[in-house]
Amino acid sequence: MARWPFQYTNINGIPAIQSRAVKVTADAVNFQFRPDWDRNPFRGLILVYLADAIPEGTTTTLPITFTMAGNTQNVTLAGGDNWTVADVEGTGVYLFYYDRISNVLQKID
Repeated sequence: MARWPFQYTNINGIPAIQSRAVKVTADAVNFQFRPDWDRNPFRGLILVYLADAIPEGTTTTLPITFTMAGNTQNVTLAGGDNWTVADVEGTGVYLFYYDRISNVLQKID
């Protein structure tokens, strides 16, 4: 049983990662990151720099996925909907909540 009604996250600051590539398939737009980033359990906020632009003409309804350490994770919004190409404003820094244990990767607006 927890001693406190809350848990501390990101005690040492908010980690930041940068995309290494973007790949468009018929099913999704996948951003790839360094494979060694996601080896330890992690839960908290994360800053993601999308350094790679989604190619022009990509279908706007395709969902966004991230691949870290061989694990491909769907990105969702607060209501549970997929984060899609239409929602991505371009390259830049985005804020997410990530829980590796429960497979939650949610964009924070």
